[in-house]
Amino acid sequence: MSCMATQLVQIEVSPPPRQPKPSWLRARPPMGENYHELKRLARSLGLHTVCESAQCPNIGECWNYRTATFMLLGDICTRHCGFCAVPKGRPGPIDLDEPRRVAQAVATLGLRHAVITSVNRDDDNLGGARIFADTIREVRRQAPGCRVEVLIPDFQGLEAALKIVVQAAPDILNHNTETVPRLYRAVRSGARYQRTLGLLRRAKELAPALLTKSGVMVGLGETMEELLAVYRDLAALGCDVLTIGQYLRPSRDHLPVARYYTPDEFAFMKDAASAMGFRHVESGPLVRSSYHAHEHVP
Repeated sequence: MSCMATQLVQIEVSPPPRQPKPSWLRARPPMGENYHELKRLARSLGLHTVCESAQCPNIGECWNYRTATFMLLGDICTRHCGFCAVPKGRPGPIDLDEPRRVAQAVATLGLRHAVITSVNRDDDNLGGARIFADTIREVRRQAPGCRVEVLIPDFQGLEAALKIVVQAAPDILNHNTETVPRLYRAVRSGARYQRTLGLLRRAKELAPALLTKSGVMVGLGETMEELLAVYRDLAALGCDVLTIGQYLRPSRDHLPVARYYTPDEFAFMKDAASAMGFRHVESGPLVRSSYHAHEHVP
């Protein structure tokens, strides 16, 4: 009996104490004519933006500067990541006309740097990759001179899907690492740390001149040593751009915030990562993948 007792695991049934949000995490509420114009345009074209679906805290700032991240392949994700506010479930059919409408929005807004992402479509990775490629080509056709950044899923490691996107020649290829390897199972459902590194490595092999980018969230229970190890792994792959931001819990159904990092800690991580050889590091409490994206390319 005493032997069995030593093997029992105590389970904490009460939620962790709620931490008040620090002052440096206060974002301006969305407002302004550009914000409302972009919202009307997205609605009229039947488009989704990750800014809204993922409840990005910078939506007011970015939209007021006429910068938005368009989300392809609908707004239903096939994965159930513990951090993400995008709705989960069974998505509808892939919309083959979506690339044209995204490009129309980019052209109407007069964007010089368009960011294109998507939900995970593990039901059709090749189809999803083709929509990315078609969107890149449509933006180039309707908005010549506009730089195109794509934030892609891992396509479950399917190289044929990655090749389809790379061959469409985006200006930046982004795939987020999100967290440290130890926390992948809880944070990134269906993803694998080595698969993420492999995607970024292979993208560089397929197109050595292609700028690659990745993002990491902090505050999920990782240590600083684990974060620095991830940054070193990404730098060793030749990843050009790194974004580091604070995880914010979208709802009580998502993973809790383990702690809030201070501005000094973000400054430390920026300096440490920059010394590892990244071309550009964006590090701050409210930083997200597409925050100041137009500044990440020369």
